[in-house]
Amino acid sequence: MRQERWDEYLVAEHEMIERAMDVLKTELGGLVAGKEASLRLQRAVDFLLQFGDKMHNTKEERFLFPLLEQRGIPKEGGPIAVMLAEHAAERELLGRMQLAMPDLEKTPGPDIDKFVADGLKYLEVRANHIWKENDVLYAMGRKVFAEADNTNLIESFRGIDLDSYGPEADRLFMKMLTEAEQGRAATTSLIKNLSYDQLDAIMETLPMEVTFVDADDSVAYFNRLDKKKIFVRTRSVIGRKVQMCHPSHSVDKVSKIVSGFKDGSLKNADFWIDFKGDKVLIRYFPVRGPAGEYMGVLEVTQNIGWIQSIKGQKRLPD
Repeated sequence: MRQERWDEYLVAEHEMIERAMDVLKTELGGLVAGKEASLRLQRAVDFLLQFGDKMHNTKEERFLFPLLEQRGIPKEGGPIAVMLAEHAAERELLGRMQLAMPDLEKTPGPDIDKFVADGLKYLEVRANHIWKENDVLYAMGRKVFAEADNTNLIESFRGIDLDSYGPEADRLFMKMLTEAEQGRAATTSLIKNLSYDQLDAIMETLPMEVTFVDADDSVAYFNRLDKKKIFVRTRSVIGRKVQMCHPSHSVDKVSKIVSGFKDGSLKNADFWIDFKGDKVLIRYFPVRGPAGEYMGVLEVTQNIGWIQSIKGQKRLPD
């Protein structure tokens, strides 16, 4: 679902673009002379051109950049000129690749190398471009835009989607991306970059307690094993039905939450209590797989008293 802030809207589109970039990188790594362009490669390049350039970049060029300039951000010799130059470079590289793909199977080795080089150069330019926009350019915009600017930008962005693809634009964009990924679950792709030890260390470092109950309602995991926890939890709880882990007067409520998660009628359940001199937030979320299948319940527990007491600002350099 698209966000209602102009910057969040564009960052969400960057995330979709990055997913297609991941497909492109993988396909370039397996490309050899005498091999036709795979469907994944074709769809990835098409998505990056149609959505990444003709939709996303167009929104920035027609509405975001001119408004930034109106609010005092210089174009010539400034960040906007850099962004426009990188848009042009991305467009040229992808255009050459798209033209070459129909005859890729007949393309000699040196030209295949050029095709791959163009693809890798695009990935480099686009990755750096996304970072500059997310962390630098959009931050500038947040400082100079008023609330009315946000409303106008969102309406303008949605107008481009509507004019180009109609009211089903969001669904069609996701369909295009899914075709590029060919069923590869984007939500799990980054996990492959982590070892078991790294993943375990990350879970133990989280500033909250996490418990996972599987699709059969049995406790399968919790972090902070053998460490101090808000609520005492030991190994004996593993394999126990979740209904057996709560007081008898709460069992009906727990069962109702789980049932709501399974049938999709409940999106999350939040509770907060006073406990041991602190405020404790307890949140429950349904866990679903790439196809939306129910996999279990995630319970997240956190002391939030210190968060409630935060006032003012503390920036990174401080």
